[in-house]
Amino acid sequence: MSLYSFPIFFLLLLGVATTSCSKDKDITEDPGTIGNADTTLKTKDTFPALKFVDPVDMKQIPGDSTRFFVVEQSGVIRVFQNNATVSSSAVFLDIKNKVQDGGERGLLGLAFHPDFKTNGFFYLNYTAGNPLKTVIARYKASTATAERADPSSETVLFTFNQPYDNHNGGSMQFGKDGFLYIATGDGGSGGDPQNNAQNRKSMLGKILRVDVNGTGKGNYGIPADNPYPVGNNDGFLPEIYAYGLRNPWRISFDMDNGRLFAGDVGQNKREEIDIITKGGNYGWKLKEGVDCYEPSSNCNGQGLIEPIHDYVQSNGDRSITGGYVYRGTSIKSLAGKYIYGDFASGRIWALELDGDKKKSNAMLFESKGAISSFAQDLSGEVYYLNYGEGKIMKLVNGNLN
Repeated sequence: MSLYSFPIFFLLLLGVATTSCSKDKDITEDPGTIGNADTTLKTKDTFPALKFVDPVDMKQIPGDSTRFFVVEQSGVIRVFQNNATVSSSAVFLDIKNKVQDGGERGLLGLAFHPDFKTNGFFYLNYTAGNPLKTVIARYKASTATAERADPSSETVLFTFNQPYDNHNGGSMQFGKDGFLYIATGDGGSGGDPQNNAQNRKSMLGKILRVDVNGTGKGNYGIPADNPYPVGNNDGFLPEIYAYGLRNPWRISFDMDNGRLFAGDVGQNKREEIDIITKGGNYGWKLKEGVDCYEPSSNCNGQGLIEPIHDYVQSNGDRSITGGYVYRGTSIKSLAGKYIYGDFASGRIWALELDGDKKKSNAMLFESKGAISSFAQDLSGEVYYLNYGEGKIMKLVNGNLN
Protein backbone atom coordinates (compact mmCIF):
# COMPACT_ATOMS: atom_id res chain seq x y z
CA MET A 1 0.00 0.00 0.00
CA SER A 2 1.41 3.39 -0.90
CA LEU A 3 2.12 6.13 1.60
CA TYR A 4 -0.70 8.20 0.16
CA SER A 5 -3.47 5.60 0.13
CA PHE A 6 -4.00 5.88 3.89
CA PRO A 7 -4.76 9.62 4.16
CA ILE A 8 -7.00 9.83 1.10
CA PHE A 9 -10.09 9.01 3.13
CA PHE A 10 -8.91 11.16 6.03
CA LEU A 11 -8.80 14.08 3.65
CA LEU A 12 -12.47 13.39 3.05
CA LEU A 13 -12.62 14.06 -0.65
CA LEU A 14 -16.26 12.95 -0.58
CA GLY A 15 -17.17 15.82 1.74
CA VAL A 16 -19.47 18.61 0.65
CA ALA A 17 -18.64 22.15 1.75
CA THR A 18 -21.02 23.73 4.22
CA THR A 19 -21.61 27.23 5.46
CA SER A 20 -19.67 27.94 8.63
CA CYS A 21 -21.40 29.15 11.76
CA SER A 22 -18.57 29.00 14.25
CA LYS A 23 -19.17 30.87 17.48
CA ASP A 24 -15.53 30.72 18.61
CA LYS A 25 -13.48 31.66 15.58
CA ASP A 26 -11.16 34.01 17.48
CA ILE A 27 -9.75 31.07 19.42
CA THR A 28 -10.14 28.06 17.19
CA GLU A 29 -8.80 29.42 13.90
CA ASP A 30 -5.27 29.67 15.34
CA PRO A 31 -3.48 26.34 14.89
CA GLY A 32 -1.08 27.26 17.70
CA THR A 33 2.27 28.97 17.52
CA ILE A 34 5.63 27.37 18.09
CA GLY A 35 5.55 27.06 21.84
CA ASN A 36 8.85 25.54 22.90
CA ALA A 37 9.45 27.15 26.26
CA ASP A 38 11.76 24.16 26.60
CA THR A 39 14.06 24.84 23.65
CA THR A 40 15.76 21.47 24.09
CA LEU A 41 12.61 19.59 23.06
CA LYS A 42 13.34 17.23 20.15
CA THR A 43 12.13 14.07 18.46
CA LYS A 44 14.33 11.00 18.30
CA ASP A 45 14.38 7.79 16.27
CA THR A 46 14.12 5.59 19.35
CA PHE A 47 15.01 2.27 17.74
CA PRO A 48 17.16 3.24 14.75
CA ALA A 49 17.76 -0.33 13.53
CA LEU A 50 14.03 -1.10 13.29
CA LYS A 51 11.57 -0.32 10.54
CA PHE A 52 7.93 -1.32 10.26
CA VAL A 53 5.42 -1.59 7.42
CA ASP A 54 2.46 0.79 7.81
CA PRO A 55 2.54 0.97 11.64
CA VAL A 56 -0.73 2.15 13.21
CA ASP A 57 -0.51 1.34 16.93
CA MET A 58 2.04 0.55 19.65
CA LYS A 59 1.48 -0.79 23.16
CA GLN A 60 3.23 -2.28 26.18
CA ILE A 61 1.94 -5.07 28.39
CA PRO A 62 0.58 -3.75 31.72
CA GLY A 63 3.36 -4.00 34.28
CA ASP A 64 6.03 -4.95 31.75
CA SER A 65 8.19 -2.16 30.34
CA THR A 66 10.75 -4.50 28.76
CA ARG A 67 9.00 -4.89 25.40
CA PHE A 68 6.97 -2.99 22.82
CA PHE A 69 4.35 -4.36 20.42
CA VAL A 70 3.77 -2.61 17.09
CA VAL A 71 0.66 -3.16 14.97
CA GLU A 72 1.17 -3.23 11.20
CA GLN A 73 -1.99 -2.44 9.26
CA SER A 74 -1.84 -5.52 7.05
CA GLY A 75 -2.48 -7.80 10.04
CA VAL A 76 0.84 -8.34 11.81
CA ILE A 77 1.92 -7.52 15.37
CA ARG A 78 5.66 -7.31 15.92
CA VAL A 79 7.44 -7.47 19.29
CA PHE A 80 10.88 -6.23 20.28
CA GLN A 81 12.95 -5.37 23.32
CA ASN A 82 12.74 -1.87 24.76
CA ASN A 83 16.36 -1.11 24.11
CA ALA A 84 17.79 1.54 21.78
CA THR A 85 20.33 -0.98 20.48
CA VAL A 86 17.75 -3.62 19.55
CA SER A 87 18.52 -4.90 16.06
CA SER A 88 15.41 -6.88 15.11
CA SER A 89 11.75 -7.49 15.88
CA ALA A 90 9.84 -10.78 15.89
CA VAL A 91 6.37 -11.63 14.64
CA PHE A 92 4.14 -11.90 17.69
CA LEU A 93 0.97 -12.55 15.67
CA ASP A 94 0.16 -12.84 11.97
CA ILE A 95 -3.52 -12.76 10.93
CA LYS A 96 -3.09 -11.31 7.45
CA ASN A 97 -5.25 -14.15 6.12
CA LYS A 98 -8.19 -12.78 8.14
CA VAL A 99 -7.68 -9.04 7.68
CA GLN A 100 -9.07 -6.95 4.84
CA ASP A 101 -6.63 -4.05 4.59
CA GLY A 102 -5.95 -1.07 2.36
CA GLY A 103 -7.04 2.55 2.64
CA GLU A 104 -8.46 2.85 6.14
CA ARG A 105 -9.10 -0.87 6.50
CA GLY A 106 -6.86 -3.29 8.30
CA LEU A 107 -5.69 -4.32 11.74
CA LEU A 108 -6.27 -1.03 13.53
CA GLY A 109 -6.11 -1.53 17.28
CA LEU A 110 -4.53 -3.58 20.07
CA ALA A 111 -5.24 -3.70 23.81
CA PHE A 112 -3.71 -6.01 26.40
CA HIS A 113 -5.94 -7.30 29.17
CA PRO A 114 -5.08 -5.66 32.52
CA ASP A 115 -4.35 -9.18 33.83
CA PHE A 116 -2.40 -10.27 30.75
CA LYS A 117 0.43 -11.60 32.91
CA THR A 118 -2.05 -14.10 34.38
CA ASN A 119 -4.41 -14.92 31.51
CA GLY A 120 -2.43 -14.05 28.35
CA PHE A 121 -5.44 -12.30 26.76
CA PHE A 122 -5.19 -9.43 24.29
CA TYR A 123 -7.79 -7.83 22.04
CA LEU A 124 -7.76 -6.75 18.40
CA ASN A 125 -9.89 -4.49 16.24
CA TYR A 126 -9.73 -5.28 12.51
CA THR A 127 -11.76 -5.20 9.32
CA ALA A 128 -12.57 -8.40 7.46
CA GLY A 129 -14.80 -10.06 4.93
CA ASN A 130 -16.99 -9.27 1.99
CA PRO A 131 -19.30 -7.60 2.87
CA LEU A 132 -16.94 -5.63 5.07
CA LYS A 133 -17.26 -5.81 8.85
CA THR A 134 -15.35 -4.82 11.96
CA VAL A 135 -14.23 -7.67 14.20
CA ILE A 136 -13.53 -7.27 17.90
CA ALA A 137 -11.67 -10.39 18.95
CA ARG A 138 -9.67 -11.88 21.81
CA TYR A 139 -6.42 -13.78 21.34
CA LYS A 140 -4.25 -15.62 23.84
CA ALA A 141 -0.53 -15.88 24.42
CA SER A 142 0.63 -19.09 26.08
CA THR A 143 2.72 -17.22 28.66
CA ALA A 144 3.28 -13.62 29.68
CA THR A 145 6.73 -13.70 28.09
CA ALA A 146 5.85 -15.61 24.91
CA GLU A 147 7.46 -14.26 21.76
CA ARG A 148 4.61 -15.54 19.59
CA ALA A 149 0.85 -15.89 20.05
CA ASP A 150 -1.32 -18.55 18.43
CA PRO A 151 -3.47 -17.15 15.58
CA SER A 152 -5.89 -20.08 16.07
CA SER A 153 -6.68 -18.87 19.61
CA GLU A 154 -9.17 -16.27 18.34
CA THR A 155 -12.46 -15.80 20.18
CA VAL A 156 -14.73 -13.26 18.51
CA LEU A 157 -16.50 -10.98 20.96
CA PHE A 158 -18.72 -9.31 18.36
CA THR A 159 -18.78 -7.90 14.84
CA PHE A 160 -20.65 -5.13 13.08
CA ASN A 161 -21.05 -4.29 9.40
CA GLN A 162 -19.18 -1.48 7.68
CA PRO A 163 -21.24 0.04 4.84
CA TYR A 164 -18.20 1.77 3.25
CA ASP A 165 -14.44 1.26 3.27
CA ASN A 166 -13.52 4.33 5.30
CA HIS A 167 -14.10 5.71 8.82
CA ASN A 168 -13.44 2.52 10.74
CA GLY A 169 -12.07 4.09 13.92
CA GLY A 170 -10.16 1.20 15.45
CA SER A 171 -8.61 2.43 18.69
CA MET A 172 -9.05 0.36 21.87
CA GLN A 173 -8.05 1.10 25.47
CA PHE A 174 -8.72 -0.44 28.84
CA GLY A 175 -9.89 2.01 31.46
CA LYS A 176 -9.01 1.97 35.15
CA ASP A 177 -12.45 0.39 35.63
CA GLY A 178 -11.18 -2.72 33.82
CA PHE A 179 -13.59 -2.27 30.90
CA LEU A 180 -12.60 -2.17 27.25
CA TYR A 181 -13.35 1.07 25.35
CA ILE A 182 -13.62 0.86 21.55
CA ALA A 183 -13.73 3.79 19.10
CA THR A 184 -15.83 3.31 15.96
CA GLY A 185 -16.23 5.53 12.90
CA ASP A 186 -19.56 6.54 11.38
CA GLY A 187 -19.38 3.91 8.62
CA GLY A 188 -17.79 6.04 5.95
CA SER A 189 -18.56 7.73 2.66
CA GLY A 190 -18.86 11.48 3.37
CA GLY A 191 -21.33 13.37 5.53
CA ASP A 192 -22.57 10.24 7.33
CA PRO A 193 -25.31 9.52 4.75
CA GLN A 194 -26.97 6.90 6.99
CA ASN A 195 -26.86 9.16 10.07
CA ASN A 196 -25.15 6.37 12.00
CA ALA A 197 -23.38 8.61 14.50
CA GLN A 198 -26.68 9.90 15.94
CA ASN A 199 -28.41 6.51 15.72
CA ARG A 200 -28.12 4.75 19.07
CA LYS A 201 -29.28 1.52 17.45
CA SER A 202 -26.02 1.43 15.48
CA MET A 203 -22.49 0.74 16.77
CA LEU A 204 -21.06 3.20 14.24
CA GLY A 205 -19.83 6.67 15.24
CA LYS A 206 -19.52 5.69 18.89
CA ILE A 207 -17.33 4.96 21.86
CA LEU A 208 -18.32 1.48 23.03
CA ARG A 209 -17.63 0.05 26.48
CA VAL A 210 -17.77 -3.67 27.23
CA ASP A 211 -16.83 -6.03 30.05
CA VAL A 212 -14.42 -8.58 28.59
CA ASN A 213 -14.70 -10.69 31.75
CA GLY A 214 -18.47 -10.95 31.48
CA THR A 215 -20.60 -13.49 29.64
CA GLY A 216 -23.99 -11.79 29.48
CA LYS A 217 -23.61 -11.25 25.72
CA GLY A 218 -21.81 -14.52 25.03
CA ASN A 219 -18.10 -13.76 25.00
CA TYR A 220 -18.42 -10.41 26.80
CA GLY A 221 -20.76 -8.53 29.10
CA ILE A 222 -22.29 -5.08 29.51
CA PRO A 223 -21.10 -2.90 32.42
CA ALA A 224 -23.99 -2.32 34.81
CA ASP A 225 -23.67 1.47 34.60
CA ASN A 226 -23.52 1.80 30.80
CA PRO A 227 -25.99 4.46 29.61
CA TYR A 228 -28.47 2.06 27.98
CA PRO A 229 -29.35 -1.10 29.91
CA VAL A 230 -29.76 -4.43 28.18
CA GLY A 231 -33.35 -4.69 26.94
CA ASN A 232 -34.08 -0.95 27.26
CA ASN A 233 -37.42 0.14 25.81
CA ASP A 234 -35.83 2.38 23.16
CA GLY A 235 -33.82 -0.41 21.57
CA PHE A 236 -30.56 1.50 22.09
CA LEU A 237 -27.48 -0.69 22.03
CA PRO A 238 -26.20 -1.42 25.53
CA GLU A 239 -22.58 -1.40 24.33
CA ILE A 240 -22.75 2.37 23.65
CA TYR A 241 -20.86 4.60 26.07
CA ALA A 242 -20.93 7.85 24.00
CA TYR A 243 -22.04 8.82 20.49
CA GLY A 244 -22.07 11.51 17.80
CA LEU A 245 -18.50 10.92 16.54
CA ARG A 246 -17.34 10.95 12.93
CA ASN A 247 -14.06 9.05 12.84
CA PRO A 248 -12.35 8.99 16.25
CA TRP A 249 -8.80 8.20 15.18
CA ARG A 250 -7.14 7.33 18.48
CA ILE A 251 -8.52 7.51 21.99
CA SER A 252 -6.50 7.49 25.22
CA PHE A 253 -6.83 7.73 28.96
CA ASP A 254 -4.89 10.21 31.05
CA MET A 255 -2.90 7.79 33.22
CA ASP A 256 -3.08 10.26 36.12
CA ASN A 257 -6.79 11.11 36.38
CA GLY A 258 -8.50 8.69 33.99
CA ARG A 259 -10.03 11.26 31.63
CA LEU A 260 -10.78 9.80 28.20
CA PHE A 261 -9.61 11.85 25.19
CA ALA A 262 -10.56 11.36 21.55
CA GLY A 263 -9.22 12.94 18.38
CA ASP A 264 -12.13 13.04 15.92
CA VAL A 265 -11.34 13.53 12.21
CA GLY A 266 -13.46 16.25 10.59
CA GLN A 267 -15.44 16.35 7.34
CA ASN A 268 -13.96 19.19 5.34
CA LYS A 269 -13.49 22.19 7.65
CA ARG A 270 -12.62 21.31 11.24
CA GLU A 271 -10.76 18.74 13.35
CA GLU A 272 -11.60 18.25 17.01
CA ILE A 273 -10.49 16.92 20.39
CA ASP A 274 -13.13 15.69 22.82
CA ILE A 275 -13.13 14.64 26.43
CA ILE A 276 -15.46 11.66 26.43
CA THR A 277 -18.05 11.31 29.18
CA LYS A 278 -20.64 8.61 29.73
CA GLY A 279 -23.77 9.15 27.65
CA GLY A 280 -22.31 12.17 25.87
CA ASN A 281 -23.43 13.26 22.39
CA TYR A 282 -20.53 14.88 20.50
CA GLY A 283 -22.64 16.35 17.75
CA TRP A 284 -21.77 14.75 14.43
CA LYS A 285 -23.40 15.19 11.93
CA LEU A 286 -25.37 18.09 13.35
CA LYS A 287 -22.03 19.77 13.92
CA GLU A 288 -18.46 19.49 12.69
CA GLY A 289 -16.34 20.82 15.52
CA VAL A 290 -17.93 24.10 16.63
CA ASP A 291 -19.56 24.65 13.21
CA CYS A 292 -23.00 23.58 12.08
CA TYR A 293 -22.86 20.86 9.44
CA GLU A 294 -26.38 19.57 8.79
CA PRO A 295 -28.22 21.88 8.75
CA SER A 296 -25.48 24.27 7.64
CA SER A 297 -26.76 27.03 9.92
CA ASN A 298 -28.98 27.45 12.97
CA CYS A 299 -28.38 23.88 14.08
CA ASN A 300 -29.83 22.87 17.42
CA GLY A 301 -26.90 22.38 19.78
CA GLN A 302 -28.98 21.61 22.83
CA GLY A 303 -27.56 18.63 24.69
CA LEU A 304 -24.43 18.41 22.52
CA ILE A 305 -20.97 18.42 24.06
CA GLU A 306 -18.58 20.92 22.49
CA PRO A 307 -15.01 19.86 21.68
CA ILE A 308 -12.35 20.82 24.20
CA HIS A 309 -10.41 22.15 21.21
CA ASP A 310 -10.85 22.23 17.46
CA TYR A 311 -8.92 23.66 14.53
CA VAL A 312 -9.50 24.50 10.89
CA GLN A 313 -8.30 22.43 7.95
CA SER A 314 -7.42 25.48 5.85
CA ASN A 315 -3.92 25.60 7.36
CA GLY A 316 -3.14 22.18 5.87
CA ASP A 317 -4.03 20.30 9.06
CA ARG A 318 -6.61 17.91 7.69
CA SER A 319 -6.56 14.68 9.70
CA ILE A 320 -6.16 14.75 13.48
CA THR A 321 -4.33 11.92 15.23
CA GLY A 322 -5.32 11.75 18.87
CA GLY A 323 -2.51 11.42 21.37
CA TYR A 324 -1.75 11.12 25.08
CA VAL A 325 -1.43 13.32 28.14
CA TYR A 326 2.27 13.52 28.91
CA ARG A 327 3.00 12.02 32.33
CA GLY A 328 6.71 11.34 31.89
CA THR A 329 9.55 12.95 33.81
CA SER A 330 12.13 13.85 31.17
CA ILE A 331 10.31 16.88 29.67
CA LYS A 332 9.00 19.00 32.52
CA SER A 333 7.52 21.64 30.19
CA LEU A 334 5.03 19.07 28.83
CA ALA A 335 3.82 17.73 32.17
CA GLY A 336 0.04 17.26 32.12
CA LYS A 337 -0.37 18.46 28.53
CA TYR A 338 -2.20 16.50 25.84
CA ILE A 339 0.19 15.74 22.97
CA TYR A 340 -1.49 15.24 19.59
CA GLY A 341 -0.76 15.71 15.91
CA ASP A 342 -2.06 15.81 12.37
CA PHE A 343 -1.48 13.02 9.85
CA ALA A 344 -1.62 15.32 6.83
CA SER A 345 0.59 18.22 7.98
CA GLY A 346 2.91 16.36 10.34
CA ARG A 347 2.48 19.01 13.01
CA ILE A 348 2.52 18.14 16.72
CA TRP A 349 0.92 20.26 19.46
CA ALA A 350 0.64 20.38 23.23
CA LEU A 351 -2.84 21.22 24.53
CA GLU A 352 -2.92 22.59 28.07
CA LEU A 353 -6.13 22.39 30.07
CA ASP A 354 -7.42 24.19 33.13
CA GLY A 355 -9.78 21.58 34.52
CA ASP A 356 -11.94 20.64 31.55
CA LYS A 357 -11.33 23.93 29.73
CA LYS A 358 -8.66 24.79 27.19
CA LYS A 359 -5.94 27.03 28.58
CA SER A 360 -3.50 27.08 25.67
CA ASN A 361 -2.47 25.20 22.55
CA ALA A 362 1.16 25.36 21.43
CA MET A 363 2.67 23.92 18.28
CA LEU A 364 5.77 21.90 19.17
CA PHE A 365 6.95 20.62 15.79
CA GLU A 366 6.23 20.93 12.09
CA SER A 367 6.64 18.45 9.24
CA LYS A 368 7.21 15.33 11.31
CA GLY A 369 5.83 12.97 8.68
CA ALA A 370 2.59 11.03 8.42
CA ILE A 371 1.69 10.61 12.10
CA SER A 372 -0.54 7.55 12.21
CA SER A 373 -0.58 7.09 15.97
CA PHE A 374 0.89 8.19 19.25
CA ALA A 375 1.94 5.81 22.00
CA GLN A 376 2.79 6.02 25.68
CA ASP A 377 5.06 3.78 27.70
CA LEU A 378 4.42 2.74 31.28
CA SER A 379 6.50 5.64 32.61
CA GLY A 380 4.33 8.20 30.79
CA GLU A 381 6.76 9.14 28.00
CA VAL A 382 5.18 9.82 24.59
CA TYR A 383 6.09 8.43 21.15
CA TYR A 384 4.62 8.71 17.67
CA LEU A 385 4.58 6.41 14.67
CA ASN A 386 5.74 7.73 11.30
CA TYR A 387 3.52 5.74 8.96
CA GLY A 388 5.38 6.40 5.71
CA GLU A 389 8.90 5.85 7.03
CA GLY A 390 7.92 3.01 9.37
CA LYS A 391 9.76 4.57 12.29
CA ILE A 392 9.06 4.96 16.02
CA MET A 393 9.84 8.48 17.17
CA LYS A 394 9.98 9.74 20.74
CA LEU A 395 9.62 13.20 22.23
CA VAL A 396 12.80 13.79 24.22
CA ASN A 397 14.74 16.36 26.18
CA GLY A 398 17.74 17.00 23.97
CA ASN A 399 19.94 17.68 26.98
CA LEU A 400 19.28 14.20 28.32
CA ASN A 401 19.32 12.14 25.11
